[in-house]
Amino acid sequence: EVQLQASGGGSVQVGGSLRLSCTASGFTFDGYAIGWFRQAPGKEREGVLCLSTSDGRTYYGDPAKDRFTISSDNAKNTVYLQMNSLKPEDTAVYYCSADTDPFWCTHLSPVDSDYKYWGRGTQVTVSS
Repeated sequence: EVQLQASGGGSVQVGGSLRLSCTASGFTFDGYAIGWFRQAPGKEREGVLCLSTSDGRTYYGDPAKDRFTISSDNAKNTVYLQMNSLKPEDTAVYYCSADTDPFWCTHLSPVDSDYKYWGRGTQVTVSS
């Protein structure tokens, strides 16, 4: 069964850090563009980061600049989102996506149909 699973969310204080994981089963990330997105209550989904595994480039959305990084572990078929200096406005459900065509990911499109796979989200709550 093909599946994408985001995990690692939780509650953290302002200024803290979290590392989210996006793990694939049923396919390998090699050749895919992997995106991280988030959706806060009452707001539209927004792009956070995209990793294009074909060329190793990372594309940063506004929420990620200077605070978030993305990395991968091919052996575990997992992509990580490291989030530092967290703020209350980072509170959201975080999702990961994957597609072999990197175009929409590199443009951080949050549209469901632009990706082949979406994972279930993981909640991140940042409190002051």
